[in-house]
Amino acid sequence: MGDDLRSKLLTKVESDEEIEDTLSKRVWIESKKMWVIAGPAIFTRASTFGLGVISQAFIGHIGPTELAAFSIVQTVLLRFANGILLGMASGLETLCGQSFGAKQYHMLGVHLQRSWLVLTVTATMLLPVFIYTSPILKALGQDDSISEVSGVISLWSIPVLYSFVFSFTCQMFLQAQSKNMIIAYLAAVTLGIHIFLSWLLTVRYDYGLPGAMLSTILAFWLPNIGQVYFVIGGGCKDTWNGFSTLAYKDLWPIIKLSLTSGVMLCLELWYNTILVLLTGNLQNAEVAIDALAICLNINGWEMMISLGFLAAVSVRVSNELGKGSPKHAIFSIYNCVLQSAIIGFALFVFFLFFRGRLAYIFTDSEEVATAVDRLSTLLAFSILLNSVQPVLSGVAVGAGWQSVVAYVNIGCYYLLGIPIGVVLGYVVNWGVKGVWIGMMIGTLIQTIVLCIITLKTDWDKQVASARQRVNRWLLADTESTNLA
Repeated sequence: MGDDLRSKLLTKVESDEEIEDTLSKRVWIESKKMWVIAGPAIFTRASTFGLGVISQAFIGHIGPTELAAFSIVQTVLLRFANGILLGMASGLETLCGQSFGAKQYHMLGVHLQRSWLVLTVTATMLLPVFIYTSPILKALGQDDSISEVSGVISLWSIPVLYSFVFSFTCQMFLQAQSKNMIIAYLAAVTLGIHIFLSWLLTVRYDYGLPGAMLSTILAFWLPNIGQVYFVIGGGCKDTWNGFSTLAYKDLWPIIKLSLTSGVMLCLELWYNTILVLLTGNLQNAEVAIDALAICLNINGWEMMISLGFLAAVSVRVSNELGKGSPKHAIFSIYNCVLQSAIIGFALFVFFLFFRGRLAYIFTDSEEVATAVDRLSTLLAFSILLNSVQPVLSGVAVGAGWQSVVAYVNIGCYYLLGIPIGVVLGYVVNWGVKGVWIGMMIGTLIQTIVLCIITLKTDWDKQVASARQRVNRWLLADTESTNLA
């Protein structure tokens, strides 16, 4: 009897070790797949975000009015356009990821061309906002001098607007295939060029604002040229079969998916934009905007890490759903959220420690640095929240249920967060702190709701939906080819 009991205990120990070994291997394998996408994505997004920060740093030393104007254009106008175009491009992320997982490789190139068409038309429709920036900002109650300089900067930003079309679509096309390392290389080279050109044109030759904006335009377009050349020049032989007339057919479904994707992401990205606009109506607006812009830039750097995880989880989920593997999709979600949260907590502690000292990277003003120091606690908690929330949005992109998240965003951000922020900022008279606290409450509620949705989702049904989506596009294009 003793030998029998001992045998059972040994069997149990071996079984537990086997399970543990299997789990550790699964985590290791999944982490490698995730970081192949997340690593280059984080670096690329940080480098791209750094382009604006570098421009802001050089413009900040030209004058406080120029800094405030550039902050508004970058945080409000470009984020407005960025939100629409990036959001609409995330529809391509769903289609490419699921098609690649289903091994329908030839469809990725067709989806890419369709997205180029849709986003180019959308960017053109946004032009009036860039042309009439000054009167729009004045109508919204912004300072006249800041509004005038913002109008000049917005005209310089029109080429940047069109650069988003190719930047976002090529990145998502390549990410779906885990080929985004080329994007990271291009981003690194461009970052170095931008630093040198910004110094050369604004410091060495003193061209001021035009010099800084010219360097910014070149910095946004150089990687696009490299990405497009890589895609059509042989870097994606399986997924790019040349330009096709199929790209002009059956566009309405991709327009609908792009629109729902755009609404979902816009509602998130415009949230901080509203924070800046509300701050512009407070007393001592120039200092308040400068301090808030610096905090949002620091927050934006951390957000690039979260967006890298967003890209990774959306690709991993869409690939696994396309393959028909719901369990692997769920495991990818847990793994990605956990690692992003750990990094977010480390950065939370880091920014609590350094507080306002980081402000001197962007400004020489002690008044602005003091204002940043007062906002540092809110900044640290925002960073902690942002380590989880974007990853859950990436799950929605990978699964293709952006429309559901759009409704969640409307309720949490615009029906709860903003009204609470207005009350705390203007009625309770807490100023920019009150506005920010209210909007953080909205983000917290949204994160909780997305967690619940993700946990309660029937992933077997999501596999069936992905298969139906992929087959729908495949059949439509096969019929179009046969008719031709």
